[in-house]
Amino acid sequence: MPTSIDTTRAAVAAAALSAGASVVNDVSGGLADPAMAKVIADAGCPYVIMHWRGHSDRMQDLAVYSDVVAEVRAELRERVDEALAAGVRPEQIILDPGLGFAKRPAHNWALTRGLPQLLELGFPVLFGASRKSYLGALLAAPDGTPRPTDDREAATLATSVLAVAAGAWGVRVHEVRATVDALAVWRASGEPRLTWSAS
Repeated sequence: MPTSIDTTRAAVAAAALSAGASVVNDVSGGLADPAMAKVIADAGCPYVIMHWRGHSDRMQDLAVYSDVVAEVRAELRERVDEALAAGVRPEQIILDPGLGFAKRPAHNWALTRGLPQLLELGFPVLFGASRKSYLGALLAAPDGTPRPTDDREAATLATSVLAVAAGAWGVRVHEVRATVDALAVWRASGEPRLTWSAS
């Protein structure tokens, strides 16, 4: 079974790949460690480049956008160009808009609607909304208490189906079987494609 290593450090990625990992997921998109792209290029493995603006202790202070979709797209393009310049092949690259990473709830919803624009970059897109806090905020109790993490699965399923229907290559989830079931229903219905309005 393919194994993915989630790290921002090139040395950790290299060690994990040597130990048998086959995919590298870098939440910093190469910004945290400039040596990462060379490790990926040498390994020839799939490389998930996530949109990132800073470490968790300050990332929400960086959640300032005039047009979140356009800016995330442009910043991902920069990360792709850096990876390609280091020798990573285009077919290795998978993009992740980084929901929740320097993103407020409105930004996450805008990126959900804007998935087709991210796909225009020409790379597979991985969508990871599973159980995230913005779903908890959406489903909050009348007093404003966010829905507990473990009770966000129905919302996760909905976002996963919406993302795949909009063209996402993959979804990152906690409950794999439930997601497979939900996508089976989508496929049985004829795999209707989702299109968003500009609003």
